[in-house]
Amino acid sequence: NQKREFEGKLERKCVFCRKVLKFSNEENDKQRMKRIEANDPIAMYQEGFKQDGKGDYTTAFECFTKSAESGYAEAHSRLSLLYRCGKGVEKDRGKE
Repeated sequence: NQKREFEGKLERKCVFCRKVLKFSNEENDKQRMKRIEANDPIAMYQEGFKQDGKGDYTTAFECFTKSAESGYAEAHSRLSLLYRCGKGVEKDRGKE
């Protein structure tokens, strides 16, 4: 279903209540920022992922770090990629 939602063949639904989501990108950003202010690790991860895609690796690193410190495992994985590639941080040459 997620694939069909992404392709636009299905309307996006809330993963919890299954109601159709009709948010614009601007509304999504506002909601994510509210969640970040409330220290939601998933929202911090999503913001890091967004910044990583834009090429702002320093901000992405900060977001992933906060998310990982809150216990979100996916953030640890993304941090390892930043360290491996040296994006936003000094490259980890000890693992080469």
